[in-house]
Amino acid sequence: MAISSALSFLSDRKRPIVVAVILFIVLSSLFLLFNPTPSALPFFSSPSSHLSSSETSILVSSNASAPEAPTSVASNGVSSSSTNGDPVPVSADASPPVTVTTVASDGVGDSTTDPPRPDSTGDPGDAAADVAQPDHGTSPAAAEESGSAGNNETAAGVSAERDAEGQGGGGAVEEPVELPSWELCEVGKGVVAADYIPCLDNVKAIKALKSLRHMEHRERHCPEPRPRCLVPLPERYRRPVPWPRSRDMIWYNNVPHPKLVVYKKDQNWVRKSGNYFVFPGGGTQFKNGVTAYIRFIEQILPNIQWGTHTRTVLDVGCGVASFGGYLLDRNVITMSFAPKDEHEAQIQFALERGIPAFLAVIGTQKLPFPDNSFDVVENHCWSSIEYSGLEDITFGLQLLSIAKNKEIKMTGMRKNNEPPLCSESDRSRSPWYTPLDSCLFPAVSSSGGGNSWPISWPERLNMKHSTSSNNSSIQFSQEKIDSDANHWKDLVSEVYLNEFAVNWSSVRNVMDMNAGFGGFAASLIRQPLWVMNVVPVDEPDMLPIIFNRGLIGVYHDWCESFNTYPRTYDLLHMSYLLGSLTERCHITEVAAEIDRILRPGRWFVLQDTIEVIRKMDPVLRSLHYKTTIIKQQFLVATKGFWRPASTGPHS
Repeated sequence: MAISSALSFLSDRKRPIVVAVILFIVLSSLFLLFNPTPSALPFFSSPSSHLSSSETSILVSSNASAPEAPTSVASNGVSSSSTNGDPVPVSADASPPVTVTTVASDGVGDSTTDPPRPDSTGDPGDAAADVAQPDHGTSPAAAEESGSAGNNETAAGVSAERDAEGQGGGGAVEEPVELPSWELCEVGKGVVAADYIPCLDNVKAIKALKSLRHMEHRERHCPEPRPRCLVPLPERYRRPVPWPRSRDMIWYNNVPHPKLVVYKKDQNWVRKSGNYFVFPGGGTQFKNGVTAYIRFIEQILPNIQWGTHTRTVLDVGCGVASFGGYLLDRNVITMSFAPKDEHEAQIQFALERGIPAFLAVIGTQKLPFPDNSFDVVENHCWSSIEYSGLEDITFGLQLLSIAKNKEIKMTGMRKNNEPPLCSESDRSRSPWYTPLDSCLFPAVSSSGGGNSWPISWPERLNMKHSTSSNNSSIQFSQEKIDSDANHWKDLVSEVYLNEFAVNWSSVRNVMDMNAGFGGFAASLIRQPLWVMNVVPVDEPDMLPIIFNRGLIGVYHDWCESFNTYPRTYDLLHMSYLLGSLTERCHITEVAAEIDRILRPGRWFVLQDTIEVIRKMDPVLRSLHYKTTIIKQQFLVATKGFWRPASTGPHS
C-alpha cells in the first residue's frame, strides 16, 4: 500500500520504469550481501586492479626500450612514429633504460654543443656527465623483454618474430643460424686490448719471423682462426668532439696515449691540456705551422694548384696527419699513413680528429693502392727510409709507382735504364700481399689518351674517365658508370638522407665496404664528411676509377681485419657483399670486425636481399644493436655501448 500510494502521483507511463529501477537495486543489494566481491558483477571494476595493470605495463615498457626512442633523436628530423609504409624500429638492446637513454642514442647535443676550449679552466671531472659507462649485460628476462636476440636464439626464430611485427617480408623461414656467445678478445703480451688490430697485433706470428730488417713485423700477419670476439672500450670513453673542432682537439680518454706528447714535444705535434689532446698544427718539417708549409709548397711548385689540379695526396709517415687535415681547407683529400710502431697511436689520433688515415708500412709488400692513383705523394720525414731497412731506390719506386706526378728528376738514372720500366704483366698484378717492384711504371701523360691526367676538380667527379682497370683486363662502359652515379644520387637523396634513423650531422667519416665505382661516396660529396672507398680483392677492380674521380680508397679482403684502430668510423656501409662474403668466412667474423671499427652510438647500413638481412639482423641484435628494416632491402643498425663481461687476460 505504501509503495502504491508513493507511486500514485506518477503517470501511468512512468510508473513501470520506476518500479523496474527499484527492483534492480533491491536484487543487486541481495547479490552483494551473499557475494561481497565487487568484480563478480560485470558492471563493477576494481580501482586497485587498474593500478596493478598500469604498473605492470610501465615496468615492461621500461625494460623493452629506453623512455625516449633513440631513432627519433638520430633521425635528423624524421618522426619515428610508424604509419603504413614507414619503417618500424625494433629495440634490440637489453641494457637498463638509463644506460640506453644516456649513451646509445645519438643526442642532439652531440653535434650542436661545442666542448669547452682547451685553454678554459675547469675541474678535470667536468666531463663526467657525458662519459659512457659500458653496459655489461642484464638478466635473461630483461633481454627477452627488450627484443634482443639472446645467445640461445637462432636467426630463423628472430626473423619469424620480425615477420609478425611487419618487418620480415614473409616467405619461408631461413635455415637457423646459431648466434654467438660473445666474449672480449684475448690479446698478446704488450698489446693494449682496447686498441687491438688482429692482423697487426698477432704476437705469435711476429715472434716467429726470421727477420725484422725490412719492417716485416709491422706488416699484416692475420691470426687463425679468425677472431669472433669484441674489443673493450677505454675507460671513460665518450663520443668524439664534433668536426671541425676535432681537427684541433680530441678527448684524452678516447685515445689515452700520452707518450707521443713526450716524443714530439720539440716539434709541436700534440700537447695535453686538461681533458683534451690539442693539436697546434706543428710537425717534423713545419715547425712554423702546417699552413705556412702548404703555402711554401705552392710557391716552389706553382703547378700543384691545390684543390683543382691536385685533388688526391698520399702523405707518407704522416705523424698525426695535420698536413692532410689542413689540406681539407683547399678541397684536397689526403690519405695519410704510418705504421703501428713506437710512435704511439699516431693514426688513431688522426682518425679521432676526423682526418683520413690508414695504418701501413713500406716494408716488403706493396701498398694497397692502384698504380698511378695519387696526384701527389708527400713525405716530410724521409728518415722513414732509414728505419725501413730498404734501399732508397726501392722505397722511392714504390711511391713513384702510385703517384701520377713524376716530375722528380730521374734523367741520370734513366741513361742506363736503371731502374727498368715495368712490363704490362707487372701492371696486371693486384697489390694485395704482393712484393715490392724494382721497376718503374710509365708516367701519366699530360697530352691526353687512356692514361692521361684527370681534368680539374670538381669536374673530374662526374666527367668521363679512363674506364680500364690497371690490375685486370675488365673494361667498364661509360654508360654503366654514369648509370651507377645516377642510381646512387637518387637513392641517397631519397632514402639514405630522409628515411634512415641516422643523424648525418654527426657523421664525419664513412667506410663503403663494397665501393664499386664510388657512386655512394660521390653522392655524399656535399656533406661535411669523407668516405673511405674499399674495393674487395675478390670483386671487379674499380679502384682506379675511384681515384680518377678524385676520391680515395684501398683494396681489402673482408675475411680479414682492416688496417685501422677500433672505434674509428661513424658509419659503415655494405651493399650486396655479405652474401658472397659469407661463402668464404663466417658471418660472426664479419660482424665482429664491423663492431671493432664502428664507434659506439653510430651506424651500420646493410643493403641486400631480405634473406641476407634476416641472417645478419639477429647477429647484430645479439650485440645489442638497435635494428630497423626499411623497404625490405635495408638494415640500419645502431651500435650501443654494451660489452660482455671480461674473460681472459688483457695486457
